[in-house]
Amino acid sequence: MSDEKNTEFDSAQRRRPGRMQRGMMPGEKAKDFKGSFGKLFRYLGSYRAAIVLVMVLAACSTVFSVLGPKIMGKATTSLSEGLMNKIAGTGGIDFNYIAKILLITLGLYLISSVLSFCQGMIMTGITQKICYRMRKEISEKINRMPMKYFESRTYGEVLSRITNDVDTLGMGLNQSVTQIITSVATLIGTLVMMLSISPLMTLIALIVLPVSAALVSAVVKISQKHFKMQQEYLGHINGQVEETYSGHLVIQAFNKEKESIRKFNETNSILYESAWKSQFLSGMMQPIMVFVGNLGYAGVAISGGILAIKGKIGIGDIQAFIQYVKNFTQPIQQIAQVINQVQSMTAASERVFEFLEEEEEEQTVEDPVSLAEVKGEVSFEDVSFGYQKDQIIIHDFSAKAMPGQKIAIVGPTGAGKTTIVKLLMRFYDVDSGKICIDGHDIRNFNRRELRDAFGMVLQDTWLFKGTILENIRYGRLDATDEEVIAAAKAAHAHHFIQTLPGGYDMELNEDASNVSQGQKQLLTIARAILADNPILILDEATSSVDTRTEIRIQKAMDNLMRGRTSFIIAHRLSTIRDADLILVMKDGDIIEQGNHEELMKQQGFYAELYNSQFEEAS
Repeated sequence: MSDEKNTEFDSAQRRRPGRMQRGMMPGEKAKDFKGSFGKLFRYLGSYRAAIVLVMVLAACSTVFSVLGPKIMGKATTSLSEGLMNKIAGTGGIDFNYIAKILLITLGLYLISSVLSFCQGMIMTGITQKICYRMRKEISEKINRMPMKYFESRTYGEVLSRITNDVDTLGMGLNQSVTQIITSVATLIGTLVMMLSISPLMTLIALIVLPVSAALVSAVVKISQKHFKMQQEYLGHINGQVEETYSGHLVIQAFNKEKESIRKFNETNSILYESAWKSQFLSGMMQPIMVFVGNLGYAGVAISGGILAIKGKIGIGDIQAFIQYVKNFTQPIQQIAQVINQVQSMTAASERVFEFLEEEEEEQTVEDPVSLAEVKGEVSFEDVSFGYQKDQIIIHDFSAKAMPGQKIAIVGPTGAGKTTIVKLLMRFYDVDSGKICIDGHDIRNFNRRELRDAFGMVLQDTWLFKGTILENIRYGRLDATDEEVIAAAKAAHAHHFIQTLPGGYDMELNEDASNVSQGQKQLLTIARAILADNPILILDEATSSVDTRTEIRIQKAMDNLMRGRTSFIIAHRLSTIRDADLILVMKDGDIIEQGNHEELMKQQGFYAELYNSQFEEAS
């Protein structure tokens, strides 16, 4: 459908590089973290009890896991003491005691694993139910959204809410809740166990943490700007690839291959520079942590050895303590990662909730008009409208169509032809004046009941992945196969359908590229014929077919439109010569109206348009 309201700004918005590929990037922050997190917490609602259970299971799993090293240390101490006694000839190794310790340790780790498995299974179920619910609500929300929302945003941005943002939210929720509990419990439990073994060794181990944090913080601060640039130019390069792919024929036609490659290489070079710097700096964090951690191990080993010589702790305690030191730094790293993940998760939820809270069309009205049968009388009374309140594009538009009449709307691009159709179907509401059907203001109808009265065939065809039979039946889902075939015959589509492999059962791919543009147009016309609506809207409906087929379709459409009010938007004026009323629009106003003969006699703007097309054809 042609769209008169598209401005240069709108086009720039739609072509903005990277917008189609935009998803939630790691570490992206929410604009209102506290508010968005609160909404997410309230959204969890009925799942809170299950989440609490998951948290309890995660904490218990961690406790059993943390107890393992200290109990295992008792076996090491018993083994070393037994070995020393055996050397001194005062005793031997108590293998029964060691076996008992090993069995207890094995039991602790088994219990920990079972609890971890249970909490993982429960949390995965919760997150998938939440993602399912969110996608369902977004899908339902889309059907209640006003047209202006979609015309001011790219398709990719809307789809990103359903795919990227919901996936980011689900992944973050699944991992962060259990990871936070596990990491915090591990941190506290490990610290308690370290203190129970040796406060002095614990102090030595903790001294290295501020050093590690300072070094990591410095690296993060330096790398952050490179990560930001990497994500920005990743979006740019995705946008360029998408535009080059979709406009490949145009690029070749204008010999712009070298220019496209040059632009891609420039963007790719910037992406390369920012990516290797950010990845290199990011990769430095682990070696820094390992280096500082090894310093801590060395300090613990030296102090532990001295304490063991003095007989204050056992050999097994040193072994357990070193293991705890290793376990102590790991949850700190995990918490840092989880905080980053929670930020992305909250930002994703913020974008989803923003969409769910967007303004909706008013679907129902109090005491709505309900017509058992729509006759098709349509009147426009002093209608004024602008997509922006300060930019009125339809000025005092008045016209009347009687039931069964064929009304053609013609005029130059930007005159407001398609806007009139959008107002008629209440995709937008008029700023002043009113539009009536059968004498009733369309604002007094429920929107869905109003739109049930209209059938549409647009210039831009829309077919979905499925059989040809299913695509035609979309016009009326309860239609029989015989009715579908009859509609296809009326649209002159039956012959070409029979020549296709599989006929009516042939599967169309996602963009219906396995049939020609003209054939796609015929299928959408067949769908409109099958719908059998009392009012028809045809927006350049035969623009993609050859002249001979156009004449045949025109005859079929004439039969279809008989007894129905029809609005035809046309640029080829030869197709609307038999219209009962032709409305000639220019700059949002009707400047001429009448039938073809009357308008030609006036020798006005319509006659000028018609003659210019005739001269071009000649």
